[in-house]
Amino acid sequence: MAAGAPAVRVEGLTKDFGGLRAVNEVSFRIDGGRIFGLLGPNGAGKSTTLAMLSTVLRPSAGGAWVNDFDIRTQPEQVRRSIGIVFQDQSLDEELTAYENMDMHGRLYHVPRHARHTKIGELMELVGLADRAGDFVKTYSGGMRRRLEIARGLLHEPRVLFLDEPTLGLDPQTRNHLWTYIAALNRDKQITIIVTTHYMDEADRLCHEVAIIDHGRIIASDSPAALKRQIGGDVVAIETSDNDRMFPRIRALPAVKEAEIREGVISIKLDQADRHIAELVTVCSDDGVSVSSLSVHKPTLEDVFLHFTGRTIREEEGSGKDRMRMAVRLWRRR
Repeated sequence: MAAGAPAVRVEGLTKDFGGLRAVNEVSFRIDGGRIFGLLGPNGAGKSTTLAMLSTVLRPSAGGAWVNDFDIRTQPEQVRRSIGIVFQDQSLDEELTAYENMDMHGRLYHVPRHARHTKIGELMELVGLADRAGDFVKTYSGGMRRRLEIARGLLHEPRVLFLDEPTLGLDPQTRNHLWTYIAALNRDKQITIIVTTHYMDEADRLCHEVAIIDHGRIIASDSPAALKRQIGGDVVAIETSDNDRMFPRIRALPAVKEAEIREGVISIKLDQADRHIAELVTVCSDDGVSVSSLSVHKPTLEDVFLHFTGRTIREEEGSGKDRMRMAVRLWRRR
């Protein structure tokens, strides 16, 4: 890779499945040694983008370069320079963890001595050294994910793709896995691209993020910069009569934005702690009780809501339906 060149450069990348556009002119760049998050609901185009960057799918239009290799004209070079952990498990459950690693090393022509040494180092890195001889079918979901990450690093890739690496894992296991990913980036200086719809995880881990919705990138920057764009604190207040109180609260001078969502009045304002008493007093004066009230700083979930008018949860079902339809259309071609 040329000095100063980005580890990944994407320009107008597009993918059509029949009559549905799953990825629509996506562009971004990732500098080496960074953790980059591609965020959005299921069906937004995250996994399809990753599949094109890893040469599993061919783009309908646009282009991308990974480690200075063109995904269209140099797919073999791209594959040799990356590691990838797919959303769906690809381990052989009837083999031991060591055997799964060894098979991967053979496929990538890692010399035998180096292969044995690297397997030991990587199993230690992901905390599975004492279980290397156990069959994968005895592993928990979190252990399998860690093994897949170790396997993806065996041929020493410069870029690692992680497609929803914590999907389906319990919160504690997700937290442990993110700790491994952060340490991997810090200690090995590997560029990591991760897709996820867990906004809180990306907020904590990623140096830069791009939020994708309906196949388009709608916002891209560091998590801190994106949150600064929407500004203010967010107050969630639930009353005994939200419809009655909403216009009263929205009219308060300190309130910048307000909306009713999922049975709660969501309010955006600066220095929320100075206005809590005012909000409660307005409700009390109207004889309306406050059943709950919470204050939080803006999150990436708030950023998604700001740019789309929807929460990630609201998009989950519709996104899955869109992608199922896309795949059906593509298979009929």
